[in-house]
Formats: sequence, structure tokens, C-alpha cells
Amino acid sequence: MDTAQNFGRTDEELAALPLGLAEGSLAGRVAIISGAGTGIGRATAHWFARLGARLVLCGRDPAKLDSAAVALTRYGTEVMCHPLTIRDPDVVAALHEAAWERFGAVDVLVNNAGGQFPQAAIDFSPKGWAAVIDTNLSGTWYMMQAAARKWRDAGRGGVIVNVAAVVGRGMPGIAHTCAARAGVIGLARTLAIEWAPLGIRINCVAPGVISTEGMNVYPEEARDAFAGSNLMKRFGEVEDVANAIAFLAADTGQFMTGEVLTIDGGNQLWGDQWAIPRPDWFNDE
Repeated sequence: MDTAQNFGRTDEELAALPLGLAEGSLAGRVAIISGAGTGIGRATAHWFARLGARLVLCGRDPAKLDSAAVALTRYGTEVMCHPLTIRDPDVVAALHEAAWERFGAVDVLVNNAGGQFPQAAIDFSPKGWAAVIDTNLSGTWYMMQAAARKWRDAGRGGVIVNVAAVVGRGMPGIAHTCAARAGVIGLARTLAIEWAPLGIRINCVAPGVISTEGMNVYPEEARDAFAGSNLMKRFGEVEDVANAIAFLAADTGQFMTGEVLTIDGGNQLWGDQWAIPRPDWFNDE
């Protein structure tokens, strides 16, 4: 029987963990973080708040955003919540308008929102395929374009950090998100060139298996094998990714653009990671 497991960090744990950057590294900055209600997005919101940023939290679930905002009150930073679906470009544009109206400007966009479901690719329905592509690729694009247009029109630069995935070895069981995240990486590299004259830096982080509640969408067999798919033989933690995002967003990353920072415990060098039960074809006899 497939049973849910406890993954991820509590708000109390996130507040107590050490930061990878000096306090104040993001002081005076305003950041939009998508998918901020749970997992990596929520951890990133904690990190940015602790580093001094003011925040715009967005995502589909208003209750989760409100919960995150309450958890962030301990840092004394200003937080705005804006529920939305990033699949709608008009709604995305309205988010950016609202953020600029509230804070006067936005300095950083963290594109973390996304989602997928494990299934053999041969069984994808057109609706299932489109849902993942629309969110993970098109939604990320809408967010990037809206941010860039605001920065261009204001005559100032900005920073974008996209949460992608480790796609170089393929991602059996979630081919739709592999296609989408590979598209995000290619898009980011191209836009890093096109938008350099605008003073916009764009980078990606590529997490491997990270301990979040999202792990419970995968079959127990696949989930139990995840930790063995990297050289460190364990799950990464949300703070590993949050530290990387903060590094790229802050002045520590000021000479980086068009890069992919991989945080996977060495999976891309060695691992064999299935998001669905591994076919017998690949098992040693």
C-alpha cells in the first residue's frame, strides 16, 4: 500500500537553519516568488525575508499563500500575497502591475511554480501533456516576459532565477516536465543574450530529488529508490535550493547570467532515476 511520508521542513525549522549568505544581502530588494505556498518556494520566501527582501508571494492556493505570509511575520518584512494561475498571460501581467504599484519596483523574479504527475509517456492524454507544458514552460515564459517589460519600460535592470530540473539524462516517468524544463533552460540561455542590453540577468537552478511534500505524488516504489539515485545517497533539502537561488539573486551572482546551477547530489553524473516503477528491462538478471 502506498503511504504518504513526511518530507520537507517546517516553518520553525526554516527559521532556525543557518543562511548561506550574510544577513542583509537582499536588503532593499523586492522579489516576486511563484509557487511560494509550499516546498522550495516557501523555503525561498523564508530565505529572502531573512536576507532583508520584501516579498510578493504568488500561487494558486490563497490559503497556502496566507499561511506562508503569517509564517514570515517573524522577520518583520513586508509581504504581499497575490493568488493566480501563471497559465494566463493577462493575469500574470496584472500581478506585475500590482507588485509595482505596491512596492514601486520589483528587483527579482523567482520562477518556482510548476507541477507534474508521474505517468508513462505513452499514456499521456493531450490534456495532461498540455497542463504540464502550459504551467512549467508557458507560465514561466509569461512571468519572464512580464517582468522584462516592466524593467525595460522603467529603464532599469532586474534578476530572474528559474527553478528548472536536471534534464540531461532524461526523466523517465515525467517526460512532460522534462520537455518543459529543458525548454525553460534553453529559453533562459537565449534571453540572457537578448536581454543583456536591458541589464537583466537570467539564471536557472536545477534541483535533483529534494525533500518536499511534493514527493508524495510519486509511487512508493519510485520514491523509495530516489535517495539511491545520487552519489550522496539521500534527498536534498529545500535550504540547499533556497541558498542557491539567493546566491544568484544577490550581488554574489552579479557576474553570472545564462547559467544552470545544478543541485542534485551528483545525480547527473551517475544516477538512474525513475518517477514510475522501473521496468524489468532495466533490472539486472
